[in-house]
Amino acid sequence: MHTEELIQDGQLLEKEQVRCYVKHISLYLVTYGSQGLKVKGYLAIPNGQGPLPAVIYCRGGIRKVGMVRKRRIVSMAQRGYVVFAPFYRGNEGGEGREDFGGEDRYDLIHAIPMVQALDEVRPGPVPLIGFSRGAVMALRAAKECKEVGPVVVWGGVSDMLDTYEQRIDLRRMLKRVVGHPKKQAEAYLERSPARWVADLHVPVYIIHGLKDSQVDVQQARKLATALDLAGKEYTMALYDGLEHRFPRKEDEKALDDIFAWLSRKLASIKR
Repeated sequence: MHTEELIQDGQLLEKEQVRCYVKHISLYLVTYGSQGLKVKGYLAIPNGQGPLPAVIYCRGGIRKVGMVRKRRIVSMAQRGYVVFAPFYRGNEGGEGREDFGGEDRYDLIHAIPMVQALDEVRPGPVPLIGFSRGAVMALRAAKECKEVGPVVVWGGVSDMLDTYEQRIDLRRMLKRVVGHPKKQAEAYLERSPARWVADLHVPVYIIHGLKDSQVDVQQARKLATALDLAGKEYTMALYDGLEHRFPRKEDEKALDDIFAWLSRKLASIKR
């Protein structure tokens, strides 16, 4: 007889080790609970270094576009952090259907206690790195969850209405997943952090390429202006001549700067 199992939010359900190309990093495919759904993600843990700070990487794109790359999170883990990257609901065998920064934000919010409960993770708030639309996920989580630490917004969407205007190629998807920008205006505003930065209580690091053709750099400037007007703490680094995804060398340098900033911010948090 089939009995429905009760899935708790943030419950670690499965942890399956997968091959990693870097010897001192252990890589796992994780399944955890979020709103009764089984959601999956990658977890990278540096070996044998005692409790470490954690960071959650919030991917961009939707479905197969912008999927989490192993190399990405392993590169972050090499900087001495336990790194988790949720795929969001409905991806790679996970249940449900993602909705581009709406209900699927709970897949991030519920990942936080799951990560905090790991033996390898040091107690404390968990920083988030949001790439592209992942910035919406990260900032919505920071607004709603006290356990979020400093937030990095990388090539991030800060106003979904601007995205609808600027990305004609995404309009069909946005209308299907989010709704019509006039009829479902509230759904767009909820996904537009620049409109509600007064509700944020964490430092924000904004990083953006000046030649970004997927998320216009004006979205970074709009977020910075809003944070400025709200009297919030932020840092902004704009990279001349760089696109949405940085070349390998510049990408590694940007990661160095980001993790140096995160380490400083975490060190300043009173325990």
